[in-house]
Amino acid sequence: MDKADFKKSLDAYQAKRDQFRLVDVPELRYLMIDGHGDPNMSPAFAEAVEALYPVAYTLKFASKRELGRDYVVMPLEGQWWARDMDAFTTARDKSRWDWTLLIMQPDWTTAEMFDAAVAKVRAKGGPARLDGVRLETLAEGRCVQTLHVGSFDAEAATLARMHDEFIPGHGLRRTGRHHEIYLSDFRKVTPEKQRTILRQPVEEVRG
Repeated sequence: MDKADFKKSLDAYQAKRDQFRLVDVPELRYLMIDGHGDPNMSPAFAEAVEALYPVAYTLKFASKRELGRDYVVMPLEGQWWARDMDAFTTARDKSRWDWTLLIMQPDWTTAEMFDAAVAKVRAKGGPARLDGVRLETLAEGRCVQTLHVGSFDAEAATLARMHDEFIPGHGLRRTGRHHEIYLSDFRKVTPEKQRTILRQPVEEVRG
């Protein structure tokens, strides 16, 4: 049985270090869960991660067993925003951040499969925030993205270049939420070796 690896086959998961590029991100399906506050301090962040992964792996095993379609579980992702977006590039005040954590799912994942996976995880004494997990489609469209290597706190300079130089310099403006794709498991990799795709949805400035 071939095992699909979407982070290798989808252009939306390709990025090079310190190179900004435009990419058209297709509609993709995700497991999602919401939260607020500093991810380093808030118990809700750890609880959200603990809720997503059991559902993701239960769906993978069900796909392999019932459909004969195996795949690599995708990396954790996060959408981040705040009322004042300078919280990301200047103040880096993480207590003001809102977030949605995501794990991308194959397009053959149905609502029925999701419901069955959640029920199975719950029957095993599921995690505290299991009821907060949902299956939803996200359509980001045209985006700018790059690969950042290093700690999360060192992202600010790259984001400033993306937001203040590349985007306006190409006749674009920001439209959606800041998006990060964690190619490295930040629970296991030292900060200086972390590999993160930084993505920003954009649209063309008209008039």
